[in-house]
Amino acid sequence: MEKHSFVQRLIARPEFGPLVLLLVELAVFWSINHEFLSVGNISNTLSFTVELGLIALAMTLLMTSGEFDLSVGSVFGFAPVVMWTLFNTGAASLELAFLVAMLLAAVIGWANGWFVTRIRISSFLVTLGMLLVVRGTALYISDGFPQRTWNSGEQWLADILVGSFYIGSFRLYASLFWFIGFAVVLGYLLTGTRVGNWIQASGGNPGAARARGVNVDRVKVALFMLSAMLAALAGIISSIRTSSANPNSGSGYELEVIAMVVIGGTALTGGRGTIIGTVLGVFILRVMRNGIVLIGVPGLAYNIFIGAIILGMMTLHSWLERRHQSGT
Repeated sequence: MEKHSFVQRLIARPEFGPLVLLLVELAVFWSINHEFLSVGNISNTLSFTVELGLIALAMTLLMTSGEFDLSVGSVFGFAPVVMWTLFNTGAASLELAFLVAMLLAAVIGWANGWFVTRIRISSFLVTLGMLLVVRGTALYISDGFPQRTWNSGEQWLADILVGSFYIGSFRLYASLFWFIGFAVVLGYLLTGTRVGNWIQASGGNPGAARARGVNVDRVKVALFMLSAMLAALAGIISSIRTSSANPNSGSGYELEVIAMVVIGGTALTGGRGTIIGTVLGVFILRVMRNGIVLIGVPGLAYNIFIGAIILGMMTLHSWLERRHQSGT
């Protein structure tokens, strides 16, 4: 009886569906093309996973609090444009330019939070407007062109953020460890601290949370700032890895990140979030993008698969939730 109860609880967890889907993906793609699990392909997949993964981690906390941030893709492109413009023109060292870019990202996040909590405008509309403002600013600063190529190989900051090393023939980037570190810290923050309870209460029942003394507005502003800063960090990491700061980079990332979070089991309505599920959601979509190319499916069909996965996972989450509530 206890074993049966454990299985029921396992199946009811929001991470169960994403885990099964990821394992099925790995099995299917490997069976079609054995190169899918080769050392080189795994290394390449991990290098691309980190950047969207960082944004998705912060988005998980924000969506758990009941809000969205559609401006993360534009911040992803804006931050590296600012940093490399300052550095290339000699206006600042790379370290100072990095701090300026991160500070501006924090200000963008604060502005999003201020409009949402003080002016009481929907986060969807606020961050949609901010998306246009930030993207337009990046295009204006750069005249619409990517920044020129630079040599970041001798910069210690670049090595810390994106430096690579080999374990045998397996290439790892330092950015992967940043992703793992943030996942562990934010996972503990959400599930093992008082702040995590505040975040979940803010999204689940903000009125009751306020009655219990939770400063819901402050929590949400802090999460908007975290979302923007991790988007900026992800954009800077990407710019170093690709040697290009394109003001248009990150276009569409906001929707893909939200898809990762939702697929992982975080509730769209707020009140429930899971970092573990988000990590699984990140890998599900990254593996999907990589796998369909390896097996010969046109990359333009990627959005079809994303939509199908979202619909399927939402149906599964809803069914499991109903079974859990009914006690069957």
